[in-house]
Amino acid sequence: MQHLLGILTSGGPIVLVLLVLSVCSLALIGVKLVQLRGTISNGEAQKAALEKWATGDKRAAIQCMESAATPADNITLVAMQALASGQNADAIDGDLEWRGNQEISGLQRHIPLLELIAMISPLLGLLGTVLGMIQSFQELALAEGAANASLLAAGIWQALLTTAAGLLVAIPAAVGAALLNTRVERVAQQIESSTGQLFALNQKKP
Repeated sequence: MQHLLGILTSGGPIVLVLLVLSVCSLALIGVKLVQLRGTISNGEAQKAALEKWATGDKRAAIQCMESAATPADNITLVAMQALASGQNADAIDGDLEWRGNQEISGLQRHIPLLELIAMISPLLGLLGTVLGMIQSFQELALAEGAANASLLAAGIWQALLTTAAGLLVAIPAAVGAALLNTRVERVAQQIESSTGQLFALNQKKP
């Protein structure tokens, strides 16, 4: 532990900033994983509801969707209730689009911050390296005749530490943001697919 603290201290304030960013990114990934858990529908409720809708049993179809809780199920339930009340598909299309955007917007919250951490962490690491190299050569210049390779090597090692720290923070943040965005996109696709199937069935006479 003391060795690790010594390494962090030798990296300067930028390493400490990167440490804070690392903690924030891991916390964001954990929070989003909990939030996105259960947002992907297995399709069973939708399948049963659409089958009943196709036969004209709209009340039973709505009851099938009332027990489901994913974003796609929620939007499909709203669409079924609106259609069952006699509203035209074109009339409710705008409302469904707004509701779908609200669902997706809520799921995407904080993911841009994770992407920002992934973007700026390598830049902070590079900045720390440049500042560390400048300091090393300043010390080398002040040493004059007493300069030696070990003095320069120690300074370069400390400078490169910030680059490594920046990459260690950026890689998990970038991977986490990509995986989370993929899951949100799957939710959006399910919303579009389920409502599209419902509208297609509604145009057919049972």
